[in-house]
Amino acid sequence: MPLLTLCTNTSIDKPETLALNASKFVAELLSKPESYVMVKIESAQTLSFAGNCEPAAHLQLKSLGLPQEKTTQFSLALCEFIESQLNINSERIYIEFFNPERTMWGWDKRTFA
Repeated sequence: MPLLTLCTNTSIDKPETLALNASKFVAELLSKPESYVMVKIESAQTLSFAGNCEPAAHLQLKSLGLPQEKTTQFSLALCEFIESQLNINSERIYIEFFNPERTMWGWDKRTFA
């Protein structure tokens, strides 16, 4: 049930293409089936970072069983992905990682407990 949320102050010409690329990327990154991956894109948002509104991004990666010991590796990979897809410098990207309890994530009329 990985969910990648990308919020950026840049306009994205083809958000559907980015969402599909990100879906494949997250599935590979987490070694999970892409059939469980959801990607949410929020572009052209009001977002300031370091006192200016130059291109920036805020990412949230949620996944059951997200290994805390791999977040540094995931941060590197996600920053490189965003740099390549949106040309946003990694120094202007914040990432939040979440590993929710299985009972706190619902899908298909039930939870993952």
